[in-house]
Amino acid sequence: MTDSVLARLAALKTTPTAELKKQWQALFETPPPRYNRRFLENRLAYRIQELAYGGLKPETLKTLATLAVQLEAKTPAGRAKPDSDMPVEGTQLLREWGGVMHRVTVLRNGFEWEGRSYKSLSIIARTITGTQWNGPAFFGLRRKPRSAE
Repeated sequence: MTDSVLARLAALKTTPTAELKKQWQALFETPPPRYNRRFLENRLAYRIQELAYGGLKPETLKTLATLAVQLEAKTPAGRAKPDSDMPVEGTQLLREWGGVMHRVTVLRNGFEWEGRSYKSLSIIARTITGTQWNGPAFFGLRRKPRSAE
């Protein structure tokens, strides 16, 4: 079965657009959309694999439905707020300041810079620059205010 699926996927690239539209009608049982050829190829490739190997797991479909409801919420209160604006644990943030490259590692509950743990990126930025900085902005995680370096 895998060989025939792979052959069908490979053939999509050389199949005339009119034939792709016929395949769409057969696989989706709806008229093909007026999108470009690349869209047709990509969606047909997904559908061929979906029919051969199965679709998404019920848990995944449930999660996607929940996310769709949250995204369609008209008020910000109805939308899910991300757990954190910070990068995942282990990420290394780099920032050059005064000709020195500073490397900060994101920890589970804070940050590590020059062998010491800190609760806040702003404290690290203030220590590096000697001035008041928004830490996430200083390290490029947010838009930073203009300043003379």
